[in-house]
Amino acid sequence: MTTYRFITSEKSDDGHIATISLDRPRQRNAQNRGLLVELDEALLAAEADDEVRVVILRGNGLAFSSGHDLGSSESRAERADGPDQHPSYHTNGGTRLAGERQYIQEWHYFYQNIKRWRDLRKITIASVKGPVFAGGLMLAWSCDLIVASEDTVFADVVGTRLGMCGVEYFAHPWEFGPRKTKELMLTGDAIDAEEAHRLGMVTKIFPTEDLDQKTLEFARRIAALPTMTSLLVKESVNQTVDHMGFSNALAATFSLHQMQHSYWAQVTEDNRQIGTPEFGIVDWKEAPPVVIADPHQVRGTRQAT
Repeated sequence: MTTYRFITSEKSDDGHIATISLDRPRQRNAQNRGLLVELDEALLAAEADDEVRVVILRGNGLAFSSGHDLGSSESRAERADGPDQHPSYHTNGGTRLAGERQYIQEWHYFYQNIKRWRDLRKITIASVKGPVFAGGLMLAWSCDLIVASEDTVFADVVGTRLGMCGVEYFAHPWEFGPRKTKELMLTGDAIDAEEAHRLGMVTKIFPTEDLDQKTLEFARRIAALPTMTSLLVKESVNQTVDHMGFSNALAATFSLHQMQHSYWAQVTEDNRQIGTPEFGIVDWKEAPPVVIADPHQVRGTRQAT
């Protein structure tokens, strides 16, 4: 069995169900490079294992994933020159300059990763809880089904906190709907699990204390279906959405995401690739709490985190 540092992986039910857990609970499972590389390895291993029929993706601790890791000491050490730098910063564009480096690295480790996981040759279930923010949405959206605890909230705060036009895998209009996407991106507000279920994004909602057991029961029900049937149901839906323009839209919006990075790199004093306070963007470390979007108020009244 492969030993990982940032995730855990185990099989159950005679090997038919693989459970992969993000294991950075102190950081609310924020995604550093090491976690993303290990997650790709674990998912591809589950895909290659013919015993596995269903893959559950979950998070240890209180949260599924709070997004990309922007500031932990571990993440900074991964990026900086030195003995703790992750080897991926020397490949896949890591040694290129400026925008080329940003473009290729984000294409590999954010955009292309999620696309590959979305098309994994197994049925995948995201079992989510707590804050699912920005990059956390990408992980959940890569899965075929999303099961949520009652305390789950979903938001993409990169517009209001980083001045960006969304994350690298911009599935928002397909998951939230066009107008709800604009509202959530322009305000930084969140939706709860019940609203996500009404939108069709979330499949099941369970009490937080029952989430793991209920997710496993749900996975067992799906694992009982013939594998060829499951695969072709998944492929039929994915191909239908692709014919509707999904993959082309993702490619186009990834390019817009990179243009936004380029814009900020040109106009900020220290060539940062995100928005800064002098342009009206609140520093993400000092940003106000995320709140649930309220259709009857200008600003939500219930704190999400």
